[in-house]
Amino acid sequence: MRLLKDIWDVFVIEVQRVLHDKGVILIFFIATLIYPLIFGAIYRNELVRHLPVAVVDESRSEASHRFIHKLDATPEMRVDYHCCNMAEAKHLMQQRRIHGIVLFPHDYDYRLAHGETARVCLFCDMSSFLYYRSVLSGTSAVLLDEMQQVEVERYGLAGITGEGADELVQPIPFDDVKLYSPAGGFTSFLVPALLVLVVHQTLFLGIGILFGTAREDRRTLRVIPPHLRLEGRTRVVVGRALAYLALYLPIVAVDLVLMPRGFGLPHIGRIGDLCVFLLPFMLATVFFCMTVCSFVRERDTGIITCIFFSVVLLFLSGAIWPSCNMPSFWRLFSYLFPSTHGIQGFIRINTMGATLAEVKFEYLMLWLQTALYFATSCLCLRAAKRFKIGVA
Repeated sequence: MRLLKDIWDVFVIEVQRVLHDKGVILIFFIATLIYPLIFGAIYRNELVRHLPVAVVDESRSEASHRFIHKLDATPEMRVDYHCCNMAEAKHLMQQRRIHGIVLFPHDYDYRLAHGETARVCLFCDMSSFLYYRSVLSGTSAVLLDEMQQVEVERYGLAGITGEGADELVQPIPFDDVKLYSPAGGFTSFLVPALLVLVVHQTLFLGIGILFGTAREDRRTLRVIPPHLRLEGRTRVVVGRALAYLALYLPIVAVDLVLMPRGFGLPHIGRIGDLCVFLLPFMLATVFFCMTVCSFVRERDTGIITCIFFSVVLLFLSGAIWPSCNMPSFWRLFSYLFPSTHGIQGFIRINTMGATLAEVKFEYLMLWLQTALYFATSCLCLRAAKRFKIGVA
């Protein structure tokens, strides 16, 4: 009973500290909800559509006009300008009025009519990958359709028509199925990773502010019950962790369970598996934050650290760039952070419908991090008391 009483006392003190700090309240309860809403609103359209492009038609033939008409009919692009030459089109590109140029050489129709290979030149705006993707995918779709039509016409001239020509043009029909992202868009790809990272980083930021404030005000020991100041560091760590979890679990439920459904993101995983997986993720994150924040001496230090590592953790997570293509050092370095395994496991369960057994590696790694960072949290608290450097 004494053990539970001590943990409860620490729990109450830590909850009071959170609720009496306006900065922590802003981070814990407002930022964690506003950030996902902003991300979902910005990337809600999934794809960049109706990009303005220019065409330079030196051929001026029926075949090139048909190609241009199909380009304008694609959802990705919109033919806004018909330029006389490439210099005019380049000028429009430099003015950022277009994001792509399609050039039809003067011999385009001649080569098609004589059974030769014709060329279509595509110039894409690479200032944004989404511009490049939309222009390239739209042009490629029209190009494939035109290639099939040209082949059918050539077989018709050779006396092969109907189903026979269709079978020669496309001997193996195929279906393009986009797994785990029906729209094939940017939102389904990036936002799930950002949701997990928001939970990780706002928790780190809030705990960092609490620890830094206590050190600045020189009241480190006063936030620990008197009978636990010399011993009982494990009870202090457990009590604080339970306080953060109790305050944060509703936020996690909203961000990682309700938000994907509210924004129409893929969510085919089972809720039970997701909840079981998120438990070690939250524990590992809390103990990791308590360990690192033990070295925070000022309130602003945690903010600077959080800002510095946010982009780094996003890239190390493997959601932006495959982990298998990272150098071994950086791949192993990423294992130090709960966000790496949290993002990977969350995407595989929630987006790809994996079971808990199929994310066994990430699940076990999070429990290993929980044990490791729990031990380091206790050691940091003990060292702080011993050398009187104090941990909040």
